[in-house]
Amino acid sequence: MEWFTAPGYALSRLVLLRLLAAVYLVGFLAAARQFRALLGEHGLLPIPRYLRYRGWRDAPSLFQWHYSDRFFAAVSWGGAALSAAICAGLADLVPLWASMLFWALLWVLYLSIVNVGQTWYSFGWESLLLEAGSLAVFLGNAKVAPPFTVLLLFRWLLFRVEFGAGLIKLRGDRCWRDLTCLKYHHETQPMPGPFSWYFHHLPLPLHKVEVAANHVAQLGFPVLLFTPQPVASIAAGAMVLTQLWLVVSGNFAWLNWLTIALAFSALRLPGGTSGSRSAPIWFEVLVLLFTALVVALSWWPARNLLSREQLMNFSFNRLHLVNTYGAFGSINRIRFEVVLEGTEDAVPTADSVWREYGFKGKPGDVRRRPRQYAPYHLRLDWLMWFAGISPSYARPWLRTFADRLLAGDPATLRLLRHNPFPDHPPRWVRAVLYRYRFTTRAERRASGAWWHREPLRTYLAPMGSLDS
Repeated sequence: MEWFTAPGYALSRLVLLRLLAAVYLVGFLAAARQFRALLGEHGLLPIPRYLRYRGWRDAPSLFQWHYSDRFFAAVSWGGAALSAAICAGLADLVPLWASMLFWALLWVLYLSIVNVGQTWYSFGWESLLLEAGSLAVFLGNAKVAPPFTVLLLFRWLLFRVEFGAGLIKLRGDRCWRDLTCLKYHHETQPMPGPFSWYFHHLPLPLHKVEVAANHVAQLGFPVLLFTPQPVASIAAGAMVLTQLWLVVSGNFAWLNWLTIALAFSALRLPGGTSGSRSAPIWFEVLVLLFTALVVALSWWPARNLLSREQLMNFSFNRLHLVNTYGAFGSINRIRFEVVLEGTEDAVPTADSVWREYGFKGKPGDVRRRPRQYAPYHLRLDWLMWFAGISPSYARPWLRTFADRLLAGDPATLRLLRHNPFPDHPPRWVRAVLYRYRFTTRAERRASGAWWHREPLRTYLAPMGSLDS
């Protein structure tokens, strides 16, 4: 079936799949390095406790058969090794069926982590990575030309990511409609990057240009993905540029890089050919069956796009196939930060000296310039941002976190940048809510600080080591 293949997209497929494998690699590395403190047997939200109340139907995962920290480490490090091998080209060196098995294995391993990850894995880009990974199973390797229907499914995924985000903004905060949201967003976003201070201080007219350009990128270009070439390539290329702008201006884990990878389903690159133009009949049948499944499952996200009560970052099934996406329907005007502190005093008093724990990514020390961590995902830092918005986000795990600091737990301390008690744990730990804002240019010149902060109230009353 000549219509089935699109040999002109062979190089585009190669870039898409290598980037996707690189994102999988980052995801598995983040899981391997952070799970013990967050999800392990003695973590803040232990997986064994979660699985006591969740069966296969609620949380399909390999860990339903067995859980141990050693097994989780094997899954995450094994996924990282396989992702690295695919990124290096392994999937193009093996038969087509083996390539499909490799991608299916990546999907199963990461699905197993996400479905037991609880609030630490409640981000939209987890579902996005899984959905893209399921599509990659059927995109083929260098042995066959790319199936055209799967390229269209990738474009449909990219359309939902961008168009859904655009609609949620127009239906949400008024500042998206009057073009003023970026007056606040660069300062109040979850994890500012090294250039966010400079973006924040752009003149208001340029902020309005940013917002207007965002509306064009998310509501205009996605429609053009389904037009003939070269229009589709121009639209996809423009979307890549807007994603790179977001990479420079903030830290959004792998969301931007994964969106860039998806764009190569429409961005046709010159050169590159497949080893074989024809695909085996069994492969064509599987691709068409999978395409039909995605079309059927698309009913729910398509209906959601048209709904006035549009859901944001929602999965309609536990396999995370064909989801709905979107972010920042509302923008915070003020930045609140929860700061953890400890003291060595036997009994805390008004004169006690409290020393601050430093996080890797979230604002803390006002003189420390924000760092670039994306595409790596600092899960604790992101949840601390949500904790500043509402205590309800932190209620399930914050007191346990404080207990781990009182115990000097090594796995928990490895999640932090700075431990102010290197020799022995503190006697008491508390949390204080601060208001943060970027310094003005004059304040920055005078003090060298990137942030100005003021304490607001006690967020978590002092907890002593005897309380745990």
